[in-house]
Order: sequence, then structure tokens, then C-alpha cells
Amino acid sequence: MNASNLVSAGFSIGAIIVWGSADYLGGLTARRADAMVVTALSHAGGMVLMTVLAMATHAAFPGRSGMVWALGAGACGGVALAFFYRSLGSGAMGLNAPVAAVLGGSIPVLVAFWTEGLPHPVQLAGFVLAGLGIWFISRPDHLTGPPEGLGLALLAGLGFAGFFLCVKQTGGSSAAWSAALAKMCSFVLVGALVVVRHAGGLTEGGRAWMGLLAGVLDVSGTYLFIRATQTGRLDVAVVLASLYPATTVLLARIFLKERFTPRRAFGMAAAILAMPLIVLR
Repeated sequence: MNASNLVSAGFSIGAIIVWGSADYLGGLTARRADAMVVTALSHAGGMVLMTVLAMATHAAFPGRSGMVWALGAGACGGVALAFFYRSLGSGAMGLNAPVAAVLGGSIPVLVAFWTEGLPHPVQLAGFVLAGLGIWFISRPDHLTGPPEGLGLALLAGLGFAGFFLCVKQTGGSSAAWSAALAKMCSFVLVGALVVVRHAGGLTEGGRAWMGLLAGVLDVSGTYLFIRATQTGRLDVAVVLASLYPATTVLLARIFLKERFTPRRAFGMAAAILAMPLIVLR
């Protein structure tokens, strides 16, 4: 058992919980408001939280390389999150969330195999089981054509892959500052898109707090993921963190009464069983 794996896995599991919760809340808000506006609010809330945290803890500001990679992560993740919230808001939350997660996670894993070598065979088995878990979570029982929002979910997945890869390149830079810089870039980019599109505001009064809370949760997940990549392998951190749709699906089942079929239950079980295989080597 590798102690660093346990530390990295702890951060990744924390990211599963808060990222999945953020996506549920962001997607729910996007059903009632313009997705770009929701995303801008999300990035603003995350940027403020991480900036305050970095300053309060007197964290060292990243060097030039770390700053550039953090801004690159924000550029990739910014519009990707807008696409993602729009895809979730289309009504197929239980399908589009895992599709984006699978695509966003598979590309960095392949890169990690190339740059860091193959992990232990037991971990590889865990990767396969985790992939199967997400597949069964995402696969609907009756699908006669492409679900609404699937194209947006695919675009979001590509953006998330870029985000994961850029985050890894921040190296040992302060996780708080890296997350703050990423959110600053995302906020500026998405805010500009809101202005250019003349996007409307939130359609229901009092919904702004939901977008801000989604941002606080999302940036907390970013912070945890950065710490996971700093303390362990990229592929391990990505595969574990990519299980966050399980949280989104569970919340959708509890609060929105979305169907939780035996197939999805099998997928959830596979995802849970994958964790010890990935972590305990």
C-alpha cells in the first residue's frame, strides 16, 4: 500500500463529492436561467473564495510557468463549464454528466500512461471497472436517438481534458492561487461572452445564490484535485475524480426523482468497487 496513493485518493474523493454537488446545483440553476450567466456567477464565486483563502494563508504566488498553466486551465475549463451546465439543463442530467466525465477523464489518463508509464495491473483493473461503472451509470434504458445536449456534453468533455492536463503542469505551485487564477481567467472569458451575447439575467428571483454556491463548490473541487495531482499520479487522480457524476446522479435521483434503474445501480456498485483497487496499490 502506497501512502501517497491514500493521500491523493483522499483529495480525489473529496473532489468527487463537491464537484458532483456543484454540477447538480449548476445544472438545476441552468434550467431556469441563461447557462452563461450561471457560469459567470459560478466562476466569480469561486475566484473570490480562493483569492481570500490564498491571501489569508499567505500562500506563495506562483511563478511565471505555474501562473501561465493555471490561466490555461481556466481558459479550457471556463467555456467547458458553460457547455456542461447547458447540457445538464437540457433535462438529461443523468446521461450528459457521465458522458462529459468519461471523455474529460480518458484523454489525460492516456497522456499519463505515455509520460508516467503504466500503473500497477491492479490499478489498471480498477480503471477498467471505474470506466464500466460510469458507462452503466450513463447508459439510458430506452434511447432511440441522440439525447438532447449530448453534443454540448462532448465539447465540455474536451474542455475538461484540457483543464486536467493544464492543472498537472502547475506543479508545486500553491493550489489556492492556482485555483484562483484559473477561476479569474474563466470569469473574464465567460463574462465577456455574456456581454457579447447580451445574455439575460436569472429568470427567477433569488436564484443568484445558487450560481454562486455552485461556484464555491466547483472551485473547492478544483483545489482538491490540484492537491491530488501534486501528491500522486495524474491518471489515478483523474480516474477517481471522474467518478463525480455518481454524486450528480444520486442528487438528481433524490431531489428530482430521476429514474435509478438496476443498470445504474450496477454502475454505482462498479464505481465503488473500483476505488479500493485504484487506491490500495
